Amino acid sequence: MRRVVSLFLPTWPTDRIRKHDRTAPPRDRPLVTATREGASRMVAAVCRAAGVAGLRRGMTVTHAQALVPDLVVVEARTEEDEIALARLALWCLWCGPLVASDPPNGIWIDIAGASHLFGGEAALLKRLAARLRGGGCAVRLAVADTPGAAWAVARFAPRGSVPIVPPGGMTTVLAGLPVEALRLAPDAAAGLRELGLERVAQIAAVPRGPLAARMGHDVLRRLDEALGHLHEPIAWMAHPDAVVVRRAFVEPISATATLERVTDDLVEALIPELVRRGLGVRRLDLAFSRIDGGVRAVCIGTAAATREPRHLSRLLKARLTAIDPGYGIEVAMLTAAEVEPLAAVQAEGLPGSGGPGAEPDLSVLVDRLESQMGSGRLYRAMPVQSRMPERSIRRVAALASIDAPSWPVGLDRPALLIDPPEPIAAIAMMPDAPPAAFTWRGRRYRVTRADGPERIRGEWWRSDCETASLRDYYRVEVEDGGRYWLFRDAPMEAAPHWWLHGVFG
Repeated sequence: MRRVVSLFLPTWPTDRIRKHDRTAPPRDRPLVTATREGASRMVAAVCRAAGVAGLRRGMTVTHAQALVPDLVVVEARTEEDEIALARLALWCLWCGPLVASDPPNGIWIDIAGASHLFGGEAALLKRLAARLRGGGCAVRLAVADTPGAAWAVARFAPRGSVPIVPPGGMTTVLAGLPVEALRLAPDAAAGLRELGLERVAQIAAVPRGPLAARMGHDVLRRLDEALGHLHEPIAWMAHPDAVVVRRAFVEPISATATLERVTDDLVEALIPELVRRGLGVRRLDLAFSRIDGGVRAVCIGTAAATREPRHLSRLLKARLTAIDPGYGIEVAMLTAAEVEPLAAVQAEGLPGSGGPGAEPDLSVLVDRLESQMGSGRLYRAMPVQSRMPERSIRRVAALASIDAPSWPVGLDRPALLIDPPEPIAAIAMMPDAPPAAFTWRGRRYRVTRADGPERIRGEWWRSDCETASLRDYYRVEVEDGGRYWLFRDAPMEAAPHWWLHGVFG
């Protein structure tokens, strides 16, 4: 299934000026670009502050300066804006295998085979928007099955609405948007409004024949493209320095077994170039061009840089089920989208080992598990210096190096830490004695053995409420052999509150 992101950069020309020109005014001061049309100078682009002040693209500079006397006017550089937009589109290749610029202020990204690497479409959009805004770009974005629907939602959907059009949901989402959301020429949109057609749903409801005779076929073509009834081709871009291998076929292919053989062939062809450049793969993009003009792609990521062909082929072939060959595939292309330096290693002993006594290479195992479980589901625990048990650990990437100090040797801690601790009802013979019995999740446990207390005080430097924090921990064993980690958090003179914080393995 196709899933396309449309990036809308409403103030791209002025954002670019502010980023690269140190003499540009601050963001709260109006800034416009201007171009000459005949004998008049016209406003070509406005920043957000200028828009708030009532300035609009297409008005004369004289009119704009009359509205804002201290207006800063910069000559428009349309060609430079488009070149910079293309560079930004190539930067977006970290999001997906297929990108293209959409001048004057848009970018397309096909993320159908890549969103799983970021935890889903919502997480990817959030991360992409944050990085662009952090770089000084105003941005709105949306994702849908078709480029037309994503374009319309990114530009015309109400602010605050969810920018993710569910698969097959284009008709419902587009129905209430204005006719301009179909990327029509201004005269075509004006002609539709003269006919009383102001919303997309109204266009879809009228007979197609008379509408085409009156307005031409472009209106219906744009409608069909947005709704997915007609394929819209996009000229996808490729990074000029990327490591790429390509195969074209005399006859279209579609069988799964054939796609797997092609995948093996592409990987085998890619490895020598990686070796020559001293690189290892962190992400591979496999794209298939269909005879109908459509492109379908899948992406795989690796936990560490690698160029082991069997491992990479296995990861790619596990995702080929997501490829719809349509009426056939005529071109296949494999791109090393993310690479890292990887020096040659003399292998000795077992395959994949780095020599006698070397640490085992777990990256292959991590990649295979993440391909089945999903990205981000595997992690390792890193020690953190903290008195409180729930703060003494944090999750890091499965293969991240740990240079923090380890936990003290002999520190008896449960294999399973429950965070947050769960309240229990406990009975103790004396205020400072371990519990004789406790009830957890509706089940009663009788304690046969206990050890403690281990007293832990709160971290007073964090907040005043932790100054008086006090916990007495007990390791207890119950009748069925289970071992638990309990604590009470109230001083001995007050009514104690008991909690279960962990389970020993």
